[in-house]
Amino acid sequence: MTDCFTSNRSGIEIVCIASNNYESWLEQQSPLTQNWLKNSGFKPSNQKHVLIPSKNGDIEVVLLVTDNTDDIWNLAALPKQLPAGDYYCETVSDEQALAWGLGSYQFDRYISKNSVSNKPKLFSDSESVKNQVSAIMLTRDLINTPAGDMMPQHLSDSAQQLAEEYQADFKEIVGDALLENNYPTIHAVGRASVHRPRLIDVTCGKAGDKKLTLVGKGVCFDSGGLDIKPANGMRWMKKDMGGAAHVLGLAKMIMAAKLPVQLRVLIPAVENAISENAFRPGDVITTRSGKTVEIDNTDAEGRLVLCDALSEAVNDKPALIIDFATLTGAARVAVGTEIAAFFSNQQTIAQQVMKAADIQQDPCWQLPLHQPYRDMLRSNIADLANSAETGLAGATTAALYLEEFIEDRDWLHFDIMAFNTRDRAGRPKGGEAMGLRASFSFIENWVKE
Repeated sequence: MTDCFTSNRSGIEIVCIASNNYESWLEQQSPLTQNWLKNSGFKPSNQKHVLIPSKNGDIEVVLLVTDNTDDIWNLAALPKQLPAGDYYCETVSDEQALAWGLGSYQFDRYISKNSVSNKPKLFSDSESVKNQVSAIMLTRDLINTPAGDMMPQHLSDSAQQLAEEYQADFKEIVGDALLENNYPTIHAVGRASVHRPRLIDVTCGKAGDKKLTLVGKGVCFDSGGLDIKPANGMRWMKKDMGGAAHVLGLAKMIMAAKLPVQLRVLIPAVENAISENAFRPGDVITTRSGKTVEIDNTDAEGRLVLCDALSEAVNDKPALIIDFATLTGAARVAVGTEIAAFFSNQQTIAQQVMKAADIQQDPCWQLPLHQPYRDMLRSNIADLANSAETGLAGATTAALYLEEFIEDRDWLHFDIMAFNTRDRAGRPKGGEAMGLRASFSFIENWVKE
């Protein structure tokens, strides 16, 4: 996955300069370079890069002009624009090298024509960059894979492969064994599918290190259940396991970096399908915690599978729980599709995540856990309802539902799109890791506290 990098330091140089420095830079260049740029019609205001030849006609320099040399995405478009070869950039940061790697990504599993084997490669000797690129590509691949090839058993296979790669422990509870082991809501949501529901559990780390538990929503396809989605709402529901993809990607980053944590990854993996035994609006389910939940809407299934996993996470008494989920359309209404909305029950943690997001240029935004809105989840016949009758504050009420199962643990909850709706350099349309780099940066600092 990281064949976009090279160990060759003597490739073609990429020179990155600020647009307001272009004229002064040009004055210092050879007549050949000045004439080439003039006669080729290069205009920094219209073009981002240009290939500058040597006297014998080979590419000598790639000139990249940008408004902001600190933008991590400066090099991200080049992997799909430059000819094959080895390149280096003296001024490149690790973050910009990472963006180069992400810019080389293409999901070509189902493309019949042969992929191009020769591609431009950038010099980087940073193992951290390569590990993060690999982890984000894993996240993207999992989300981009169609549901027919990414059902609970396939998601389980991916988790098991990751565990084997890093000598972690893997186990899972499958099908009716979920009832025997008291995971009733995971079973209820997934029982209508021929693809058996399961709880995936990956653990690694040394005793005495801080405990960190990651929980990811693994709804491999969401029809909406008996409250069935319309066609346009169902079209991209292969991405509804995006939370699971995120925690596997984040776990890969953590394990590759050998961070000193006791790591646990919990993924409730289901298909929310329709059959004669599908759970119904109005049903009451007793969750793993013992709290009863009235089903207001079967399309609010993500929080149901998560609540059992969160109860198990709490039982293990970690210092921090982080969950990722493609949970609500309301979060997208609030922050759009390109920002990771998040909630936390600890304001200090939230502030640290916001700071990490700013440094990493990985946009995240905190939404409020407004406690009075708990009233919206009241039920007349159960401890709470799984969704509010009103569509207002939908992301907050979903987060408040999850918080019911957190007890006294520090907690971060990401409500993400997990999908790019447009093409941008380094961020192609399709599955996307959102808030992952910010989370990893936050965790790196958290383990040192």
